Amino acid sequence: MFRLRIGGSKKMNLAQLKCLSVFSVFAVIGFGPISPGCLIGMFIVVMRPLWFLQLTHDLYFNNTFSVPLEMNSIKTNIRKKTFLFLLSLFMVDIAPVPVTPVVAFMIILSRPKWFYTLVLNIYATKAR
Repeated sequence: MFRLRIGGSKKMNLAQLKCLSVFSVFAVIGFGPISPGCLIGMFIVVMRPLWFLQLTHDLYFNNTFSVPLEMNSIKTNIRKKTFLFLLSLFMVDIAPVPVTPVVAFMIILSRPKWFYTLVLNIYATKAR
């Protein structure tokens, strides 16, 4: 039987509920040629706003795992690769089937360690 593991606990936190509600709206309005989730994702990778880092910390609240940060040259590569992945996802999302909200739902519900590591590595070079 399939069991969905939601982070470190079975209960969803407030950040998860808020993100799920936002991406539910994105799933409905994303049935056009523009994917708001991809556009926001590309903005986050380029500009690295602090509100998204805080949202990620809130999303992963109560998770206890250590995250190794990569070397500086790899961090730039991670930002480029993430941007190119989101750009390709944006191109796929032009089709009438919204892909981005489905991926976002999976990340929000399961809170995988790789996503938290990715966000921390994207923000690691951000001047505070």
